[in-house]
Amino acid sequence: MPPSPHGDRQDRAAPGGPHNHGHDHDHEHGHAGHAHGEIGHHHAHAPSSFGLAFAVGIALNTGYVVAEAVYGVLANSLALIADAGHNLGDVLSLGVAWFAAWLASRPPSDRYTYGLRGSSILAALSNAIVLLVVTGGIAWAALLKLAHPSPAGGVTIMAVAAAGVMINGVTALMFASGRKGDLNIRSAFAHMASDALIALGVVVSGALILLTGWTWVDPTVSLVIGGLIILGTWSLMRESLDLALQAVPTSVNHLEVLRYLRDLPGVSDVHDLHIWGMSTTETALTAHLVRPGGELDDSLLQQAGADLRKRFAVHHTTLQVETGLGDHPCELAPSEVV
Repeated sequence: MPPSPHGDRQDRAAPGGPHNHGHDHDHEHGHAGHAHGEIGHHHAHAPSSFGLAFAVGIALNTGYVVAEAVYGVLANSLALIADAGHNLGDVLSLGVAWFAAWLASRPPSDRYTYGLRGSSILAALSNAIVLLVVTGGIAWAALLKLAHPSPAGGVTIMAVAAAGVMINGVTALMFASGRKGDLNIRSAFAHMASDALIALGVVVSGALILLTGWTWVDPTVSLVIGGLIILGTWSLMRESLDLALQAVPTSVNHLEVLRYLRDLPGVSDVHDLHIWGMSTTETALTAHLVRPGGELDDSLLQQAGADLRKRFAVHHTTLQVETGLGDHPCELAPSEVV
């Protein structure tokens, strides 16, 4: 039974409207003889103050990706081309984070009652698949170059990669101040900081080529970079696929949530508990609470919503209260029924 989106929309009331922005709201919904309590709340999205950081970061890194790919071809360096592929992935990640923040602010419609916040999950999944395919192509080319070595321009590799250290380092610094309060900002910071470190590794490979003349250094470094991309991308793909399949987010302990709900005053049982990611940053929960002889308690529902948000980072909670009388059994009570 999907939750009503109304409580979620109160945060987006027009300025001067009757709703109290950023605070909890209680609602009562009559449905099939049951009492429903829905807890509204505010959602955390990428702060608008980071819009400039996203724009500058994307512009700088897009220009660098193009330059790195061109010089990689000219210098016959797969390490530069591999790093360009990695940086392209991070440009896409920045774009997804920025675009997802914008989509999250879009109002719901009759067809998309949650708005378009779930599109960030699809974008993350598609980016991960594309990156894995590109990385596979780079790895194959590196293996061919190991089998048939050819010289690479060490000076060019060092110069281009050093520019990458600067660009990625500066971009990371632009997101540093917001990395503790927003998941999207923290992800952007981590991507850019790791890019700076990987570019530093490419500088080292260029130096080794100059000092030793070893032709195997360049393809070997490209394979290492490809491995790092796969490690990061595989985790991204697995998490985004889990979210697309509405799995319980890894940050939420399902059993702890169930235990908390069962311990609520007057609650004798909990069933039809569902926890899923509404987007890459927001979590939703629905559950049926059995309270024999109990009446709808707005203060209890409000406190439950606040506790679930604070303790388990559940941003959108809908609780259905039932008396559990035998005359009107809930059809969704068995655990195997969805």
